[in-house]
Amino acid sequence: MHESTQIYDFPAWLRIGHYINFLLMSFLVRSGIQILADHPRLYWNVDCKPNSEWIKFTNRAVPTDRLYTSNDDEVNASPWIALPGGKHTLGVARFWHFFCVMFWVLNGVIYVTLLFSTNNWHRLIPDSWDVFPRALQTFLTYATFHLPAATEFRPYDALQQLAYAFVIFVMAPLTILTGIGMSPVVVGHWPWYQKLFGNRQVSRSLHFLIAVGWLIFFVIHVSLVIITGFSANMNRIVLGGMNGPNSLALGIGLMAIVFVILINALATWYSTKSPISIQNTLGHFTDRLMKTMFRRLTSRQEYSQDAISAYFWVNGRPPETAVYQQLRDGSFVDYRLIVEGLVEKPLTLTLDELKAMPRRTQITLHNCIQGWSGIAQWTGLPVSELLKACKPLPEAKYVVFHSFGEDEDGLEYYGTLDLLDARGPQTILAYEMNGTALPIQYGAPLRLRVETKLGFKMTKYLKSIELIADYRTIGLGQGGYREDRQYFGTIAGI
Repeated sequence: MHESTQIYDFPAWLRIGHYINFLLMSFLVRSGIQILADHPRLYWNVDCKPNSEWIKFTNRAVPTDRLYTSNDDEVNASPWIALPGGKHTLGVARFWHFFCVMFWVLNGVIYVTLLFSTNNWHRLIPDSWDVFPRALQTFLTYATFHLPAATEFRPYDALQQLAYAFVIFVMAPLTILTGIGMSPVVVGHWPWYQKLFGNRQVSRSLHFLIAVGWLIFFVIHVSLVIITGFSANMNRIVLGGMNGPNSLALGIGLMAIVFVILINALATWYSTKSPISIQNTLGHFTDRLMKTMFRRLTSRQEYSQDAISAYFWVNGRPPETAVYQQLRDGSFVDYRLIVEGLVEKPLTLTLDELKAMPRRTQITLHNCIQGWSGIAQWTGLPVSELLKACKPLPEAKYVVFHSFGEDEDGLEYYGTLDLLDARGPQTILAYEMNGTALPIQYGAPLRLRVETKLGFKMTKYLKSIELIADYRTIGLGQGGYREDRQYFGTIAGI
């Protein structure tokens, strides 16, 4: 359709969808900035070795003469640009991100459906090849600052048509696909998926670059709205055409923009004031969606020896309790894993007894919630075999993994899995890493590996295992220390 025959009115569904998209994108970009702040480095390689990043948003150099963890690498994000801002707020940011992306995708699906069902696709999809030379001519006009008079401006010219088609049919799908490419449950169950982009870190980097592309598009889009006749353009997008005074449309439009700013400010304030409310409210929706999508997916990944990462970030520090240090100093000879709770047969197992039971070796991709990754070989006892030995009672629904680790207030680190995840084929209690005894910094003498989850679910420095009926009776009732104290999500599959 040529420009002379284009339709310039804006139907109500388009105007509503446009505004909802603006609102949701503001939340997605701001929460995305907060997520990036937890590991402010971007890589093309899956190993994430320091100094191999192609861009970083920190001045810190990773020291080689002392233990430096990925937690030490976090940066403080300003609440003026990030949601909610600050440090150690990754959990809340992820709830906002996943909650908003649910409705962003839904809004996009409705938009595209109406676009084609109402024959408005002509607005965005060219029907002749001459759109390209016309778009080039328009681009050169703007690039050389030979702007047309506002009275001569028409929406959906060739350049706008190509730009809108690109962001809707290319950038938006890529935003979704690269986001999925960072999901441990998806790439664990379908290892081929991440190869579409190369690896998890390529997906993460592309996701970031596409977000930058959205911001560039926004700046250019708003600039053109202003310089090509702000009042008339606001009339079109607010009232749908020339059916009302420009001043009315301008007032409504500016109020709508102010509302987006205010609701962002309110979300930032409330997220800081009551993060657990955000966790419980938004998590109600995001957890249900993730359970529906990923509930029964198991990990089927298997990498080669050549893929093992030369560098593997450390997350967290070894326990400083006297009990753990005594076990460590004795090379864990006196270590005992206690299995108790809702079981027919409580167990107390030494490391040698654990190693004498059926073992599994797997080379898998570790996905940290902060964003970094690494491939390692793990050997250990399948949790399913341990469960066979202890015989869970019918009322047992969850497995609690208690750690020797404690925070600065003496609170124990712990994590939970439901029995379905605990019995997964690649869920193991690892006592070896890369062919040698599990190093102290990675969780010795025993740590959990569950390859459909983010790393924080894989409890290190295991002290005991307890089978229970309801994880809400443990700790603060959120399903783990990180969930209780840092407001992480329970599902942890993406």
